[in-house]
Formats: sequence, C-alpha cells, structure tokens
Amino acid sequence: MTTKKPTTKKNAWRENIEAIVIAIIIAMFIRTFIIQAFKIPSGSMLETLQIGDQILVNKFIYGVKIPFTDGKTLIPVKDPERGDIVVFKYPEDPSKDFIKRVIAIGGDTLEIIDKQLYVNDKPVTRQPYAVYKENRIIPGNFSTRDNLRKITIPDKKLFVMGDNRDNSHDSRFWGFVDLTEIKGEAFMIYWSWNKKDFGVRWGRLGNLLF
Repeated sequence: MTTKKPTTKKNAWRENIEAIVIAIIIAMFIRTFIIQAFKIPSGSMLETLQIGDQILVNKFIYGVKIPFTDGKTLIPVKDPERGDIVVFKYPEDPSKDFIKRVIAIGGDTLEIIDKQLYVNDKPVTRQPYAVYKENRIIPGNFSTRDNLRKITIPDKKLFVMGDNRDNSHDSRFWGFVDLTEIKGEAFMIYWSWNKKDFGVRWGRLGNLLF
C-alpha cells in the first residue's frame, strides 16, 4: 500500500538528474563543436568591438576539430578568408585567446609603408573597420607598427591585425597564426556592458560582425 510513493519519488529524482546530465552534455557539445561565447577585454578591435562586448563565435565554420589534440580537424569545412574576424590561441601563450581580423592568407605578400597596407602589391583601401588614431608614423627601424618590410605569408598561416591599428598587438609584432590555432569566426554581439558608465549598450545587442 505504501511502496508506490517512494518509488514514484525516486523515479522523479532520477528523471531530473538524467535531464540535467543530458543538458550538460548538449551544452558541452555545443560549446566544443558549434558555438562558444567570448568577452572582449581590450580595445584592440575598436571600433568594431568595444570593451565589454560579449560575442558568439562559430566554431564549426572552419571545420570540426578533435578535442585535446593539436588542432587536428576531423571534418574540414573551409579556411579563414581575408576580412574574417577570428578567435585563436595566442602564439606566444596558447592559454590565452586573442581576436583579430584576417588580413592576409597563405601565399599572399604583405607590406606596410607609412601605415598604408599592401596585400599582393595592391593598396588595401575601403576599410571602414580600420582605425588609425595617430598621425605620427613610426619608422620601420624602431617599430613594425607603421612600416613592415615585404613578406610572404607561409602556407597554412594567417597574418592578422586589430581594427584599432595604432593600438593592437598583432602579427606585425609576433608573427603568423597557424590554422590549427584558429578556434572560430566571431559573428554576433549578444551582450554589451559599458563598465565606465555602468550601463547596457542596448543598441549593440544582436549586431552581426563583418
């Protein structure tokens, strides 16, 4: 007479635990293979990305990578293209994630002369995302920020730069990004918090990134 209630309660607990476990597995699968969220901590991608923006990154677009390997791809899809905003492991410290824009891909030539960028010997213009905040030009013998000798991008490598060109620590200083280090392409801002003014940037929520 009294044995049904404990059994029913036990089944309810079991169903709840199973539901939680399944939800965790699905969330981990999505985070590992499909979409991952990242927060922007610096101004190197201004004005495209503001400090405090939280973005979604498509991890599937460049292929399904095998977890806990050196970026080995299980299902290849496509390689990053010029203009893509990518998240990757920082070459000098793989424990950190960086976000920059792809400027040149394997086989391209690249040169910077007095801030003017040349890819494959053609000046790169019509860059609404590229911001130069200083008129000062630093000679190439002091820094590679504004002047960089002509180089050829190796195969399976990328040359990346921040949109805030005068204040970005990128390939001009530490070199190329290997394709195996790419985590995905940023495609949308899902949240944005202005820490300085303690307010939500409502107008940025849902903005697609280009």
